[in-house]
Amino acid sequence: MNFETYLLLIGVPLAFGLWAQFRVSSAFKTWKAVPVATGLTGAQTASRILADAGIADVRVEEINDMLGDHYDPSGKRLCLSTDVYHGNSVASVGIAAHECGHALQHQMNYGPLNLRMQIVPATQFASQILPFVILGGFFFHMTGLITLGIACYAILMVFQLVTLPVEFDASNRAKAILQRMGIVRSGEEAGGVDAVLDAAALTYVAAFVAALGNLIYLIMARNHEER
Repeated sequence: MNFETYLLLIGVPLAFGLWAQFRVSSAFKTWKAVPVATGLTGAQTASRILADAGIADVRVEEINDMLGDHYDPSGKRLCLSTDVYHGNSVASVGIAAHECGHALQHQMNYGPLNLRMQIVPATQFASQILPFVILGGFFFHMTGLITLGIACYAILMVFQLVTLPVEFDASNRAKAILQRMGIVRSGEEAGGVDAVLDAAALTYVAAFVAALGNLIYLIMARNHEER
């Protein structure tokens, strides 16, 4: 395969992913410096949203992982990074509300979230063996390993595809809840929340594009090896 094909399927998605990560970091840095008028921290915001939804079995915990905020459905934990947990900024309450969106999805038995949870074990296994499969396949020209790599990337692509509606829905819930509960004001604060969550959404799109690009590239590589 020529360099142009490699650039299109691997290089462009990689550049898109790096740009998306830059957008997230830039948006977070900008809105981290803007406090919400209510003075609520991310942890307080999360607690209020969960209480408003009648969710009493989810713990809000601090983790030492910058922008590693996530909801753990198996452990019923809403994990917020230190800046988000203690911060009273537009960025902090926006991210905290987004993670609460996942807890709300879990509460209502949201289909795409349930599907993503079911795919997680296969995704973790595929991610672990993928580097060895790809290296072995290309170094030793073993089409069987390349085919296994295709299966791994297919699993990853499906996971990223299912992730898109899960994340978009959580962000939409967060934006609506924050304004309904008066945690952020319309105008600058609401616009800041939109900027942070919309930038974060790009990273999920980039992850899907990258998985799809790698999948197509491996299929083409296998076909080339079989000639």
